[in-house]
Amino acid sequence: MFKTLKMYFDFCNEENRKKLLTAMILGVVKSIFATLRIPAIAIILKGILENNMSMTNVWISVGVMGLSILGQVLIGLKTTMLQTEAGYNTCSSKRMEIAEHLRYLPMGYFNKNNLGQITNVTTNTMEMLADVATRIVMISTQGIITTFVIFLFLLIFDIRIAMILLVGIVIFSFFNTLMQNSTKPAAPRKAKADEDLVVAVLEYVQGIAEVKNFNLTDKTAVKLENSIVEKKNADTKLEFAVVPFMTLQGITTKFTGVIMCLASVIFYLNGSMSLLYAILMVISSFMVYESLDMMGSFSALMRTVNIVVSKANEILEMKPMDIDGEDIVPSSMKLEMKNVSFAYEDKTIIDDISLTIPEKTTTAIVGPSGGGKTTLTNLLARFWDVQSGEVLLDGKNVKDYSFDSLMKNFSFVFQRVYLFEDTIANNIRFGEPEASMDRVIEAAKKARCHDFIMSLPNGYETVIGEGGASLSGGEKQRISIARAIMKNSPIIILDEATANVDPENEAELSKAIEELTKDKTIIMIAHRLKTVRHADNILVISNGKIAQQGTHDELIKEDGIYRNFVMERKEAISWKVAG
Repeated sequence: MFKTLKMYFDFCNEENRKKLLTAMILGVVKSIFATLRIPAIAIILKGILENNMSMTNVWISVGVMGLSILGQVLIGLKTTMLQTEAGYNTCSSKRMEIAEHLRYLPMGYFNKNNLGQITNVTTNTMEMLADVATRIVMISTQGIITTFVIFLFLLIFDIRIAMILLVGIVIFSFFNTLMQNSTKPAAPRKAKADEDLVVAVLEYVQGIAEVKNFNLTDKTAVKLENSIVEKKNADTKLEFAVVPFMTLQGITTKFTGVIMCLASVIFYLNGSMSLLYAILMVISSFMVYESLDMMGSFSALMRTVNIVVSKANEILEMKPMDIDGEDIVPSSMKLEMKNVSFAYEDKTIIDDISLTIPEKTTTAIVGPSGGGKTTLTNLLARFWDVQSGEVLLDGKNVKDYSFDSLMKNFSFVFQRVYLFEDTIANNIRFGEPEASMDRVIEAAKKARCHDFIMSLPNGYETVIGEGGASLSGGEKQRISIARAIMKNSPIIILDEATANVDPENEAELSKAIEELTKDKTIIMIAHRLKTVRHADNILVISNGKIAQQGTHDELIKEDGIYRNFVMERKEAISWKVAG
């Protein structure tokens, strides 16, 4: 238990740790106020037993009892506020820390760890930290503190009763340790079940259109149902693991109280303890039971604290890319690769590639699916770090740049566009939140999306659905281009930007891309012949290597992948539907 408590305190930042420590110190004071009930009762009992009860004794007892209650209420209020602030502040700061950390992790992390797992940590896990973990920690520590204060009180009045309590605490701690150990095998299964359920729900909801389209509702629901059943089984197994030890803890606390009561009666009967002390010891036994029972009930959930902190640390301990370079402003946008190789897990994706992309030229990248085209552009923009060789911008290794100063030079338009659930204006000014509306409109006009935006109910203030669900593919693409125009980076990477656009939107999209790419260094991945034929240089990537390189006119004369690519496209264009 104490190891987990230390882990939690180490997890909190200094400010929140101070709040929790202050709450613990106030907890000691609160426990002292709680024990004032004993002398308050003692005053009344003494007067009754000695047959000299007076109103003075009554008022003193009431005053002490009132002080005890008032002190507990006021300090309890303060400690609750401190622990609540510490819990929610830690949750907030850790979410931001995780978000910032994710920003600098290599893209390979997001391939291995899907959206559901990351979502689970940043939402469910962090919410559990704020709502459950902090409360568990504070109630458990309060139970420990109160028990300790009562133990000190008993040491003063009767060491024999104090030793009985000490033995009870030792036995209780032994069962508590066994309980914590019993959760170790089941806890990882529960954590995985939590993640898998989030993954299954997201996958089911996001793919519901395809599921219905292919009439696979029942089959897809089986996966979701299995995840729900596994979650139920994992939770049940964890509960079954702790129930026997919680029962033993409960028996221990009850027997400790009972033995303290019996011992007090026996000591009174044999004349070694006064009646007043015997009654006070009996009262103390009930207070001990209350504090131990409170600590035992919540300590069963201590593994939750361990899981929460471990899950968050698992992300935070992922090694980020080295981003502590210099803030460099390149004088040229010339890009180079020198003997670059890159593997994902055990599969080589890029194999000893060297190339040069001169400033203000257009480079088209073509090749078979899975050949390494997208990975190549990711390495150029340092979404991943190369495993051997180097990538240069203006003759300097991209690792020498600070990540932010490097990213200022790149804008991206992907095949799959993601727009945020916000106004269209805010989506366009995403990279520059303070940009004026005039600049937003100017970028939208260049991207050929001003007209359709103005046709929407609230124009630029129209809130679009998450991911841009309320817009067509071509409209989303043009908004993403407006966003890139707003950023105005000197290097533009287009990854299949026009692949899934209908003919009606294609003309407008082509004009938008033309506006975006004026006087820029262009790197494009494309499958359409008319997109690549006017490029200054064409790279044919196959099996992680540059299979061919040159202009369209040069490559069309060679027998190879490019000419086959062109012939296949021409044949596809000539297809007609028979009447």
